[in-house]
Amino acid sequence: MRNKIILFIICLAALLLFQYKAVMPFVYKIAASDLFLEDSGDELNRQSNENIMTIAAFSQCNNEIANDILADYTVIFPDRPLNAFSLGNFQYVINADIEIQPANAASFNRKYVCRIQYLKDDDTTVLSEIDNWSFKGFSGLDNI
Repeated sequence: MRNKIILFIICLAALLLFQYKAVMPFVYKIAASDLFLEDSGDELNRQSNENIMTIAAFSQCNNEIANDILADYTVIFPDRPLNAFSLGNFQYVINADIEIQPANAASFNRKYVCRIQYLKDDDTTVLSEIDNWSFKGFSGLDNI
């Protein structure tokens, strides 16, 4: 019985050493390679900026809010968003302040955030078509 415990400990130590010296360097090498890199041509931008894609994303977010999320309210949108970020790979985060007018109440302002992705890569000829966009989520428009 004692020999079995010693053999088990030696095998466990050998397995851990093999994982540490052989498997993990291989995993790190693959993770650092270009195997998982997707080069879409749309770069991450940590600064809020306004370009043709963020303007189109802002417009699509506004259309989704007006037609689906707040269809029962009168909504007034600003000319430009407060912030518009490109996350890369044609994904965008739009932050804006809108004015909401309920039917029988006073209007109020609400800030919202919309995360959206353009599905047609670098084809900018069809930016206005709703089917070419995928909405990842909205926040700030709950409990209205």
